[in-house]
Amino acid sequence: MTGARYDGDGRWGGGSGKSGRAATLVARLQAMQRQINAKSFAVLRVNGGATAATRKLTCVLHNWGAASEVNARDLIKVYGEELLQHLDRSPLPVLWDGHGEHQIAEASDFESFTHRLSGGKLSYSGIGFPVRLGAQGNGYVVFTGSYMDASGEQLVDLHGRCAHVMTDMLAADERRPVKAEALSDREIACLQMAGDGHISEEIADKMGLSVHTVNAYLGAATTKLDSVNRIQAIAKAIRLGYIS
Repeated sequence: MTGARYDGDGRWGGGSGKSGRAATLVARLQAMQRQINAKSFAVLRVNGGATAATRKLTCVLHNWGAASEVNARDLIKVYGEELLQHLDRSPLPVLWDGHGEHQIAEASDFESFTHRLSGGKLSYSGIGFPVRLGAQGNGYVVFTGSYMDASGEQLVDLHGRCAHVMTDMLAADERRPVKAEALSDREIACLQMAGDGHISEEIADKMGLSVHTVNAYLGAATTKLDSVNRIQAIAKAIRLGYIS
């Protein structure tokens, strides 16, 4: 279990119940990891609004240990946009080869039912399973390593188990607002400027809106984020990846 952590909106580790759930998920993912000779796993979740421009992948669970920050940053930088596009159009697992002679991911009898990313860009190979549960439940379970060769039977089995893991993570994420995905681009823009320290009058001037309309957008966003005031709404929007 060493090095595994959950980095979602409701952080696990502060209480025995949440720690126990995290440990159970890690054990399940490690069992899957061993099945295809992977060295590690990572769970990526989609955060942001409904439009492509506001979405991003965030690594929320992994067992990368000390290399976690570098690995997550590099994976999302290199393949993040392509993974998001693939998630929208296909349920097929993705594979990529790392740079180096032995950094290979194969699906020997199932290659035609996978999507291969251009290789040689990362120090490790990978197999990723897209999961679409709607809104905050979309993302990937990724297994990384050196040489991995998964059969079609293994890929089908692992894909189903990855969906169950993501479902359980979503159920445990008690703080996420049910309707958070309904935030509009205008609501996000107003929240961003409010988070940057601008008052309603300044936001209205910059966006060419009335103060009343700006306050309406901020009020709607506060309600959708299940917050008691604007400050809490901004904090939740940052945690959910809507604004920075």
